[in-house]
Amino acid sequence: MSLHRGALVGRTCLVAVGVLISASAFAQRGGGQEVAPPASFTTPAIAGVVAAGTKIELVEDGLQRTEGPVAMQDGSMLVSGPNKILKVDLADTVTTFVENSYQTNAMGWDGQGRLISVQRPRGSEKVGVLYPADKVATLVDNYQGKPFDGLNDLALDKRGGVYFTDTQGIYYLPPRGTVSKIIDEVPRPNGVVLSPDEKTLYVHNKDGVYMLAFDVAADGKISNRRNFARYKSVRVPGHKDPAWDEDNGADGMAVDSDGRVYAATNSGIEVFSPKGELLGVLPVQWGAENNNIRHPQNLAFGGPDRKTLYMVGAGTVYKVRTLSQGPPRPTK
Repeated sequence: MSLHRGALVGRTCLVAVGVLISASAFAQRGGGQEVAPPASFTTPAIAGVVAAGTKIELVEDGLQRTEGPVAMQDGSMLVSGPNKILKVDLADTVTTFVENSYQTNAMGWDGQGRLISVQRPRGSEKVGVLYPADKVATLVDNYQGKPFDGLNDLALDKRGGVYFTDTQGIYYLPPRGTVSKIIDEVPRPNGVVLSPDEKTLYVHNKDGVYMLAFDVAADGKISNRRNFARYKSVRVPGHKDPAWDEDNGADGMAVDSDGRVYAATNSGIEVFSPKGELLGVLPVQWGAENNNIRHPQNLAFGGPDRKTLYMVGAGTVYKVRTLSQGPPRPTK
């Protein structure tokens, strides 16, 4: 055996041992066995949202990664995949819409018909125009000279402004303006969404008990932080499942045209009234019995009538027909 070959075999053995150690560690901390996503779930009644017995249907699984859904004009859904943007058409056919997404997570349409996204290639994170190809551009790639770290979610307003999050805070980029950090006291901020009238900004608090809300002024600035809604899902320190031990799972958010707020958490999709009352939970969740919980990470309304709620995460796409209707402007 040559020295080169021996070194290669040695490295291969080390990698194999590393994989075994990692798998063992994952099992020891409660990772459990991977469970296939169910073909459907059945919803309880949620007033104004879904009728009792409505099926939540699995559209596709095995997609490796699914995040950042946003509807197209015809109601088809775009979903962030593994460094590409996938399109789920009205016949549930999944195709590639954008070949290279620059590690896009969240995305939304602005008033000019441009697809804006948070893009996360290591060492070069930015908020930019992803589509159409002749409009691709960087909107912002730093805050006060410091690169962004873990860009995650965004919300676009009618003025052309962009709210977006990274691990350090929540930012606002006004149209033809300079980015500012508007929230820095929320640890590990994640999901953000605007109310239909754009007078309220809702913010997930993964480490907290309450979803937060802020008043939004005409110029996009925020004020009046308050606890908006108490999550059904709460962190369970010491739980065998690392997902419950880490935080409450609060991730993506959506609103309907009546101002209800939909939140992806460890419990499924929690639905709140415009006053912050918990109306019910869409039980999209699996793997809990093996301490390896899986659930949607993000959601958005789509369909020709905007009455189909798409829920994505853990490599899956689910959908459910609703009584409620998404906002007329499919920003995210």
